[in-house]
Amino acid sequence: MRKRQQSQNEETSAAPQPPGNQRPNTCCFCWCCCCSCSWYVMQYIWYHIQYRNEERGEHAGRPTHTTKMENIQVEEECQNPTAEEILSWTHNFDKMMKSPAGRNLFREFLRTEYSEENLLFWLACEDLKNEQNKKAIEEKARNIYEDYISILSPKEVSLDSRVREVINRNLLDPTPHMYEDAQLQIYTLMHRDSFPRFLNSQVYKALLESTEESTTES
Repeated sequence: MRKRQQSQNEETSAAPQPPGNQRPNTCCFCWCCCCSCSWYVMQYIWYHIQYRNEERGEHAGRPTHTTKMENIQVEEECQNPTAEEILSWTHNFDKMMKSPAGRNLFREFLRTEYSEENLLFWLACEDLKNEQNKKAIEEKARNIYEDYISILSPKEVSLDSRVREVINRNLLDPTPHMYEDAQLQIYTLMHRDSFPRFLNSQVYKALLESTEESTTES
């Protein structure tokens, strides 16, 4: 008798319910793929994609991430380099980096490799070295950290743990030269890694050819 009643109860619960008394879809991290679950899951995924895109500056209609060092974002003013000067860069990375025209051209190449932050970081450190006002030093040092050192920054540069530890200690009492070790490491990285490809790039070759042609014509 008890088994028959249990069977009847199961049949009753399995029977379709009237429209006005319909049971809500069971939900919340179930694997039933019901409409309610699918909608919430899609909303959850969409929200986090949008959130991550906004953090990276990829949200439609929004500008890409820019650093706090706005004065370094613009191209440096310089005169057009001569053919001899451009040729001299081939064998001398230091000479190119001392030339505003050379840095502008190298920066244009780094953009194509999505590594412009290396040069921007180096320029920001050079700017900090020339600062004498204590309050300005603290502000610029903090901005450099947030823009290029923090692991949360999309423009984080590649530094080893030893250099990062030095920076973290120096942040307690910022100085104009607190990023020297990090700056040297990034400078070496650009020299050994990016510079050889730059010399073989169309960016460099096109400028060299155009300069040589104008020199020949004159």
